[in-house]
Amino acid sequence: MDMVVAAVVIAVVVFFAAFLAGLAISMYNKLIRRRNQVDNAWAQVGVQLKRRHDLIPNLVETVKGYATHERDTLEAVTTARAGAVSAQTPAAQAQAENALTQTLKSLFAVAESYPDLKASASFVTLQQELDDTESKIAYARQYYNDTVLGMNNATGTFPGNVFAGVLGFHHQEAFQAAEEEAGPVQVRF
Repeated sequence: MDMVVAAVVIAVVVFFAAFLAGLAISMYNKLIRRRNQVDNAWAQVGVQLKRRHDLIPNLVETVKGYATHERDTLEAVTTARAGAVSAQTPAAQAQAENALTQTLKSLFAVAESYPDLKASASFVTLQQELDDTESKIAYARQYYNDTVLGMNNATGTFPGNVFAGVLGFHHQEAFQAAEEEAGPVQVRF
């Protein structure tokens, strides 16, 4: 009888250990997939931001040809672009991109003062490309934030939170919009 009880106890312990090992492997694989999705999504944001950064020097040069006395605005755009290119983390990238967006608004405000510039084919083309890129950036940021949400849910809920801590997975940082981008758009006539 003692042998039967011992065999049952051993079987239960082995079953429980196998169950925990299977759960750990499953959770590890899930967290790896989530981390890879976050990394891929961040890379896609980077691709779109690089496209934006590559368009800006051409835009600045086009405006410079028409608005030579708008030096401060052109320098602010160039400086903001340099900050955006060198940002490393999602928070730093978001802050730098928000600053760049503000300087681009100033640049387009300058363009309003120059009818010849607004009519320039190269300026119009660059502005359309930048608008297209902004839409792609918005989509890439949304996808990135969705994958971050999935990762944060996986690492923050049970049993993922138990395994995440042990396996070295942690909370990911979302790409936050600027304060003025988060609110409603104001239209004035």
